[in-house]
Amino acid sequence: MRQKRWPGRAGSEQAQQHYLVEPRTLAGGGDLRHVSAFLRASGWKDQSKADGPLLLDSPDRLVRIVYDPYVQPGGWTIRGKATAHQEEWWAILGQQTPVEIVAGLTDALTQPRSAHAPNVWAPLQEQDWNRDRSNGNFTATSPDDTAWMQFRTGQNGDANWWAAARDEHGNGWHAAFSASTPMRLLQSFAAALASPEPVMRPRGRVPYSTKIRTTSVSLLPSQLGAWQQARLDAARAAAWARNWNPSRPRATARHAASGDRTFSHR
Repeated sequence: MRQKRWPGRAGSEQAQQHYLVEPRTLAGGGDLRHVSAFLRASGWKDQSKADGPLLLDSPDRLVRIVYDPYVQPGGWTIRGKATAHQEEWWAILGQQTPVEIVAGLTDALTQPRSAHAPNVWAPLQEQDWNRDRSNGNFTATSPDDTAWMQFRTGQNGDANWWAAARDEHGNGWHAAFSASTPMRLLQSFAAALASPEPVMRPRGRVPYSTKIRTTSVSLLPSQLGAWQQARLDAARAAAWARNWNPSRPRATARHAASGDRTFSHR
């Protein structure tokens, strides 16, 4: 484990110990707010009930995201309704899927479609994942063999995408996607899955595994809050840009851009 002092003003705040964890695929679930607060800032409606699962609906009500830790095995369920140009689709991600990887898919739901054709395998190839084809299944495996993504076809002809990560103890997570899941979402998920960037976890929240490498950092609460707020501000700015109408009064635009600056607990 490496140690690193994070720059910043000391003031009256007390630094807290966090860890940068790599590979990110084995970092554990993390803080749900990384996903939920970003979606709320992007205009998604929070339908959650007190002491119930997290439930968020897209502004057009075509996509619903649920995080339910109260059932077994628990985790994320994302469902998209059928439209004139898209079949109904779904994605299920285990409870220990790192939120940064979940956000690879959910953040993409708030972004406009690219003019370029999506390629799910491209971000995996860029990070030197190994590709294999056998029995009609296409599999990409991380260089350290701890994570993989697969497109597979069943005996009845059904096809779907699947991803997973496992440490030496068998602990980890898995994710399954319908064959109709939009390819642009799968590409964004794959990019987050294969990213070499470490993710941050607080002390006591780092899984034990010899496959994990950590760097200890001393971090002020205000620094962590500033990074979280920057992510929310970016979401609000993008939402305002998508909904901007030059015929609206300027006060409406100012209100949309300001928003609630509180970082919610869910």
